[in-house]
Amino acid sequence: MTASKKVKVRFAPSPTGLLHVGNARTALFNWIFARANGGTFVLRIEDTDTARSKPEFEKDITEGLEWLGLGWDEYYKQSERTDIYREYLEKLLGEGRIYYCFCAKDELEIQRQAMLTQGLAPKYMGTCRNLDKEEVKKRLDRGDEHVLRFRIPETKIEFKDMVRGRISFDTSIMGDVVVARDLDNPLYNFAVVIDDALNEITHVIRGEDHISNTPKQILIINALGFRVPEFGHLPLILNPDRSKLSKRFTDTALRDYKDDGYLAPAMVNFLAFLGWHPKENKDVMNIDEIVKEFDITRAQKGGAVFDIEKLNWLNSSYIKELDLEEFIKATEKYISKGWKLTPAMAETVRGRIEKLSEVKNLVDFYFELPEYDPELLRWRGGPLKDSALHMKETLEFLRSVPEEEFAQAKLEKELLSKLPKESRGDTLWPVRVALSGKSASPGPFEIMGAIGKKESITRIEEAIKKTGMLDI
Repeated sequence: MTASKKVKVRFAPSPTGLLHVGNARTALFNWIFARANGGTFVLRIEDTDTARSKPEFEKDITEGLEWLGLGWDEYYKQSERTDIYREYLEKLLGEGRIYYCFCAKDELEIQRQAMLTQGLAPKYMGTCRNLDKEEVKKRLDRGDEHVLRFRIPETKIEFKDMVRGRISFDTSIMGDVVVARDLDNPLYNFAVVIDDALNEITHVIRGEDHISNTPKQILIINALGFRVPEFGHLPLILNPDRSKLSKRFTDTALRDYKDDGYLAPAMVNFLAFLGWHPKENKDVMNIDEIVKEFDITRAQKGGAVFDIEKLNWLNSSYIKELDLEEFIKATEKYISKGWKLTPAMAETVRGRIEKLSEVKNLVDFYFELPEYDPELLRWRGGPLKDSALHMKETLEFLRSVPEEEFAQAKLEKELLSKLPKESRGDTLWPVRVALSGKSASPGPFEIMGAIGKKESITRIEEAIKKTGMLDI
């Protein structure tokens, strides 16, 4: 890291789709690096592709970063900088470093296939490299389709990657690269160089899929006399089977995870560990702890596995850390209108969910007891009559408990003291089913503490009626 320049990094997404978790990780690493080094984090929207760039995608990007807590210090849009790109294109055109290329796409494809057939790396053969000015003018005047190409000198480019160490390229196998469709429509490799230079970006941190772009950009930087930033290329994100990332997990929009009930701190923790690890063997770290310990040289070179089970575990850990009021507020959007969780209800499910979206199916019975088959009341296939008898005995106990003492701890202590340890299931199973109408739910004492004495008694009475054993 260069000590003479204040650290300045950027996240530069194209608003041509929703922000997915792979790009969110890139944004996070840049933000953490800036904060860890007292630097500046720039958000730059690369929206020069007018056909595909949409305002709703730009909004999704900014909202996603805000949800993760990644505030930016400076904000730019490429569409507002087209005059700047034209100025530098004209400069290089006048110096002969850029030239007009009139080659048809089908001709270029024939050349590419021929080189592949010969086992060669495909590159532009330089057909238009040395056209004289009169020929160029004539073709431009008659409106021939064209692009602008940058002359790639045959040399070796080497740079020290912050993650991968020394990387070198032989540019003789690259061929001249297209940098603009015309003077008003620069392409990525050109515009990004201008932006990084004028934004005074000191460190470029991005995915390893951009490594092949780096030598092209360094050559353009050198041609314009700009300062070369430091580069760091993060590992690819892989599926659990270590195959290339798929849309099932890693290319999913960040907002889908948000809408599914993942907490922002859990997602930040998870994304930070996709390709980086702290010195100690830790799994749970908040953003302040990560910033304090972050060292990009600890980023891994190999692919980072997107483990959805790890994300779910992390999310459940963060959910458990919410206090009850925070949990209740966070779950409001996931339960039916008109339902209101009480702290007692919330306590029964807070430790049982991995995502907030799961809460509805775990608390619905509190508000609407589902219809259930009386057969569910049988404990291990035993007689319904026995289940009815155990529920009746439980009812007698519950009726004896004063309203003001009807709480989970007291109910559990006193009822369990009356039941033989080896046969508690005979009573607790049918009582729990009677209270929840489900085969899987919180325990009977938790439910009774949450719904109160009157409702508990009513539900158990209804369950006894379902068995048909009214004369026990």
